[in-house]
Amino acid sequence: MVVCVYLPRFELVLAAGGPGALAGRALALAPPAGAQQRVGEVSGAAEACGVSRGMMLGEALARCPEMALVAPDPVGVAEAWEESLSALESIGAALEPAAPGLAYFGADGLMGMHGSAEAIVAAARRALGRPARMGGAPTRFCALAAAMAVRSRRALLLTDGQARRWLAGRPVTLLGYREETAALVAPLQRLGVRTLGELSKLGRAALTDRFGVAGTLAHRLAGGQDTPLRARSLQERLAESMEVGEASSGEALGRVLGVLVDRLLARPERRGRTLRAVTLSARLLAGGGWSERVVFRQALSDPERIRLALSLRLLLLPAPACGLGLTVERFGPPASEQVALAQESRTARAARLREAVAQMRAVAGQEAALRAVCVDPDSRVPERRVVLAPIPE
Repeated sequence: MVVCVYLPRFELVLAAGGPGALAGRALALAPPAGAQQRVGEVSGAAEACGVSRGMMLGEALARCPEMALVAPDPVGVAEAWEESLSALESIGAALEPAAPGLAYFGADGLMGMHGSAEAIVAAARRALGRPARMGGAPTRFCALAAAMAVRSRRALLLTDGQARRWLAGRPVTLLGYREETAALVAPLQRLGVRTLGELSKLGRAALTDRFGVAGTLAHRLAGGQDTPLRARSLQERLAESMEVGEASSGEALGRVLGVLVDRLLARPERRGRTLRAVTLSARLLAGGGWSERVVFRQALSDPERIRLALSLRLLLLPAPACGLGLTVERFGPPASEQVALAQESRTARAARLREAVAQMRAVAGQEAALRAVCVDPDSRVPERRVVLAPIPE
């Protein structure tokens, strides 16, 4: 069984200052600086006026003129979400985070520890320490639908026989919670498709012909099928932060950044390793936060090169900052190992290739670097002739 943990309006609640700030108020997350003018999460009062997440700002204000915009706080959201994930992992759950406020974990491996699915859900609630909707089902998408249907502290747990029949009556808007199928919601609603059962009746061939791979996936999801869970790998994270005081912008802020870099490199937990990817974050004087993930072209341990690379990102700050933070997302090999590889002429090319593969995966994920392997060259089906396999680092 897969358990879905859903914290409604997670980003908006944190940015607004708590659940009580949403009561009876029409609120929405303001569009991030430089992004397309679409609102983020909206409160219940704004939804009652016809405003929805992703709507153009002008249309949202036309439908709800009294709606107030709240500055997003990506730094606070990331910290609070990581704290929630760590709390869930403390009960033994192997988590797959989907988005801030939405995560999945398998319950079968926890039965011996907690006894039953109900006990697992109860343990997850105690670990979170905050209200959450939870649902359980054989697949991830069914568990999401169950969690969305819950309106109380009691979880909805579906067995194999119940899940598919129950899923047929759920709204097609559930596809919007999957990145691959989110774009299908609007055209399906225009076609008059309201439920997942109606979507299944259209047939896989018709959906594939109209929407391509996304249509095939939508048909599988509506039929109760889904891909297996992919639990996140636990990675060591180091972080340093500092209040900037009067150094809210300009060269003084760059000197604060240099102090953070020096502190991070001096941490004994680094154990001589280089830095491959870091997150630079700031708390803004006007409220909210800002963050930027930086993947270095080469894993670095030189403070001057790290400071130079990060100082360019400081120019993207949308407003003066009151606090600056630096977090290591991924480590590289030890600095001594890099030097040894560079001095070996026969292995230098292989080392550069491994470094390029590791950098690409740090930027775009584990499936960003693959190699083509010829399996059945005589097959008439193109997909069977060549398959993609990961490149070993």
